[in-house]
Amino acid sequence: MYIDYASTNRTERIASIIEKRRPLAGKIAGVEANLQSLSSTLRNLESFRQQLLTQVDDENVINLLKEIDLNPIQQKITSESQILSILRQRFSRPTLNIGVVGLMGQGKSTLLKSLSGLTDFEIPALEGGACTAVRSTIENRRGETLAEVTLHSEDSFLKEVIYPYYDELGFRDKPVSLDDFANREFPKANSVGATDEKMYKHLREDYHSNLKNYRYLLKPGKPQTVAIKKEEIPEYVIQQRDSQDKLTTFKHLAVREVRIFCPFKNPDAGNIALVDVPGLGDSRLGDEKLMLKTLGQEVDVVLFIRRPDPQRYQWQPTDTQLYDTAFKALNNLPNRSFMILNHSVRTNNLKACETLQKTIDTIKVVCTEVADCSNIEDANRVFDLVLDHLAIHINDLDKRYAKSCQNRLIELHHEVNEQLIKARPVLAQYAVESRQFRSLFNKLLQDIVNGLSDLKEDLFTQREEVDIHFQKAVENALLNCEIYKGIPTELEIKNRSRDLEFKGSYQAIYRVYVAELRTHLSQQFLSLDKGLKDSIDEMKSLVTDVLVTRGRLDELTPVRGPEFLKVIADLLTERQNKLELGFRTLWNFEFSYGGSLLPLIRKHLDGVLQSDINVGVDIKTYQSDTNNFLNSLLEPSTAHEVRANLELLHQKVVESCKVTLENWLRAPSRVRYFMVEEFIDRILYAKDMKTEWEIFLSDEDVRAKVFPEFKELAKRKQVQDNWLHMLDMVGELNQVPMMMFIN
Repeated sequence: MYIDYASTNRTERIASIIEKRRPLAGKIAGVEANLQSLSSTLRNLESFRQQLLTQVDDENVINLLKEIDLNPIQQKITSESQILSILRQRFSRPTLNIGVVGLMGQGKSTLLKSLSGLTDFEIPALEGGACTAVRSTIENRRGETLAEVTLHSEDSFLKEVIYPYYDELGFRDKPVSLDDFANREFPKANSVGATDEKMYKHLREDYHSNLKNYRYLLKPGKPQTVAIKKEEIPEYVIQQRDSQDKLTTFKHLAVREVRIFCPFKNPDAGNIALVDVPGLGDSRLGDEKLMLKTLGQEVDVVLFIRRPDPQRYQWQPTDTQLYDTAFKALNNLPNRSFMILNHSVRTNNLKACETLQKTIDTIKVVCTEVADCSNIEDANRVFDLVLDHLAIHINDLDKRYAKSCQNRLIELHHEVNEQLIKARPVLAQYAVESRQFRSLFNKLLQDIVNGLSDLKEDLFTQREEVDIHFQKAVENALLNCEIYKGIPTELEIKNRSRDLEFKGSYQAIYRVYVAELRTHLSQQFLSLDKGLKDSIDEMKSLVTDVLVTRGRLDELTPVRGPEFLKVIADLLTERQNKLELGFRTLWNFEFSYGGSLLPLIRKHLDGVLQSDINVGVDIKTYQSDTNNFLNSLLEPSTAHEVRANLELLHQKVVESCKVTLENWLRAPSRVRYFMVEEFIDRILYAKDMKTEWEIFLSDEDVRAKVFPEFKELAKRKQVQDNWLHMLDMVGELNQVPMMMFIN
């Protein structure tokens, strides 16, 4: 029954529907991209899972890993991605598309001509075999009739046309190139049955034997789209055969799709396109697959065309099979399809049409209409009905379809989440800290105690021994005092005494030389600082050796010697560990000449070599023997006497300093002992130091380097961290908002 839907502003409503679809297409593209990332991340997770199954030696972990099954999820992601791609393409189209579906010879081409205004020249509808050989889309557009032809590339031709034949016929050795297809020996038939024989014949006689007639249209790279004139359309869409069923036209063999643009007869059509869906029973293999693809991607509603036989009319299994095929591709087909029973005046099948209209049962459609497809008014009556249905219902149909897709994505989210929940604890026990840590720690700490105690005992026995580093420095300093006395010659004294400032006074020049001698000798003793530093550095190196060997801290840093203490102190500072104070104190400790010996040396220098002394005057600030020595010096009146006094002063000072320094030769040994004792107290016996050692050595990075037994544990922990990181990456992509594209 014809329902007269209000068609007011139908064109505007269709245009509005198309415009509202576009933002949704963009949102779907975002969900597609997220699904692609999710799929890639799940593949990485599955690859890691397979790797773990071959590497893990824990039977419990292996069993837990085997319980994780990501393959069904991957299959669903692939399926949903394909559906979303189809949905996105549908919502991206500039037209609403009506698919025309029917078996060969039912009147599809006739209806298309009536609706579009095209002729037999562009859409042949002749008696005999199928005439249209390619998928065609006819779009309503003002202006002259134009067309675009998409030609297969070499690659798409092999994959979309030739390979399906090889698959269906069981040929395993597929051609790798077009040259390979052309030049190789054609495979022998191994098929059984008429259908296989027909397929084999089309592959061999149509495509293979005639390759030279259409190969020039197949280019490398991607399929190419070329614009053609109206007059050229038949060259690409029509297949013609002679009386022997041999092809006489060949261009259609290279065509992937044809789009024709022309003004429809119905002025209210608007942004509408008619899609000629290849009919089952046509000559080429893959019609059903092409039909599924076309309906899924290119069509919003379907017109089924059926022309009943005037003598024998009833619904046939081929009718339900055709419907079922369409049902696989187009969602909610009952609300997206119409059945057009083609009334042929020539065959007088009106009664047959009316009978089928009444008896339609399992084929569910919006409505069943009887119409003469060759009659323009009759065809446009049906067309108006379909257009009104589109304008009124397509928006709701789209929303319901999109909602169903989104609901499946939410279900997919829950399935992924279930696997994540199952996967997260799989390696929880794989990197648990070994019970051996406590005993290993106690043994190591005892080794450190023993090592440092042994060192302290050695230093205790050496505390009254002469320190060789300091002794060498003292000997060098005293030797330099003898070699480089800094005493002028008599001639130098004479010449200098004649300077105006001295006016020939040897007493005045003598006092200047005494001050200079004091400064010169003081400089000679500065080298003692290195001897003291070498002694303390040796002590620090001895401590380092104990910590590196007995304490097994060698892998914490390649640095050795005193600098080792600084590196460990820095590590402890980073961890806010109280052990840092002991290490830092020892590292910073210095036993310097300036802080210990300088006052004693200066006492000798200042006591003997005072620049303002008066010869023969008692000096109360120094000890009596020195006073007696100074009183014994003659008041110099000649250059010779000046030099003689300086020699005596030099000798006296050096001898006094020598006595003092020899008394200090054991001091560094005592200092080293007491400093090590202080270090041991600070890092071993101060409050909570054992706890601080345990905290430090249980640190993940430190433990793996100190205890070889825990290197494997560190590797396991890394595996565990990698596993959890990959699960987190999946979780970040498996968020509900990222699965949604409609409210």
